[in-house]
Amino acid sequence: MKKITRKAAIIVAMLLSTSIPYSEQAHAISTDNAVVLATSLNVRIEPAQQSRIVGLLSYGTIVSVTGESYGWAKISSGKMSGWVAGHYLKQTDNSTTISKAVSPSNKQGGTSGKSIGTVQADALRMRKGPGLDQGIVRVLPMNTSVEIIGQQSDWFQIRTSSGETGWVSGSYIGKQQKTGSISSPSQATSSKYAGKPGLKGKIIVIDAGHGGSDVGAIGTKFGTLEKTANLQTASKLAAKLRQKGAVVVMTRTGADQNPALHDRVEISEAKGADAFISIHYNSSPKNVNGTLTFFYSDQKDKPLAHAIEARLGQVYGTKSNGISFGDYHVLRENDQPSVLLELGFLTDAKDEALVRTADYQQRSTDAIVKGLADYFGG
Repeated sequence: MKKITRKAAIIVAMLLSTSIPYSEQAHAISTDNAVVLATSLNVRIEPAQQSRIVGLLSYGTIVSVTGESYGWAKISSGKMSGWVAGHYLKQTDNSTTISKAVSPSNKQGGTSGKSIGTVQADALRMRKGPGLDQGIVRVLPMNTSVEIIGQQSDWFQIRTSSGETGWVSGSYIGKQQKTGSISSPSQATSSKYAGKPGLKGKIIVIDAGHGGSDVGAIGTKFGTLEKTANLQTASKLAAKLRQKGAVVVMTRTGADQNPALHDRVEISEAKGADAFISIHYNSSPKNVNGTLTFFYSDQKDKPLAHAIEARLGQVYGTKSNGISFGDYHVLRENDQPSVLLELGFLTDAKDEALVRTADYQQRSTDAIVKGLADYFGG
């Protein structure tokens, strides 16, 4: 397999309504082959969601990848060239053919030998069928070994050591080993970013809470609308993370937008987020102030919560109330590491005066970026 010349990856992000300016140059990489995992993949003239479509690639097409720009891959296939969302490509070696790699007729894999995989998520949901709408059989902890017995699109059918069978997202199964010969697509493909530390290339979904007619909390002294403060802060955070090389997806980018909670979670799971950060400002009938970091799962979310809270606690001018369990939909239903941040109380006059300032939002987002870097080991 040819090596890339920089530590970059062909990974997610069709950035929803957020486009990436074409003035940001693609980073040059040596030519690699990749295979299309989408049923129909748009090829665009520029690396931006709103740019003109110049062609379509079908499932299983092998393409040459010559560049990337924040989640977009520059490709060529025959006479067609342009940009595609990198999430729908998987790298493969030059000798791989469609019949070996991802042919739909080969979805169930081979019959000789076994393919063993390892869970690479803190908490991976094993479902009754290949889809997020399927019921959950059980949750598999990190490093669980499983046997891969079939595949449908990006989903693996697995068998646990106790004999249970079910389906999991193939993105979170790694370190596969063959005990015999098997024609599973996972043997021919790999994620370039697996195991790499730091923020570069990490997929961060930023959720600006509330929006539209749902204004959230309202400041008692200045009438600050939470939905506005949330979006201001989320936008500052997104800009800083992109400067660090992260791939950022925002669940909303406009004041009038208010995605349903399940849609916010779906964005996180569809993009395979390395971290989901929900931005909020708090309210209480009691005389309380400061920040508070919520998590749901001890295994999946708590390490991320600890890392971010440790940095928020260092922000001058406010106090940290630590971390706390929160039974919130965007955390509870999210398969990705997730936290919900309350960055101050709008019902406290001192907090409200502070958090509405650009200076505080800059310092708090700096802290979140540092916390994320600590979490990823960068």
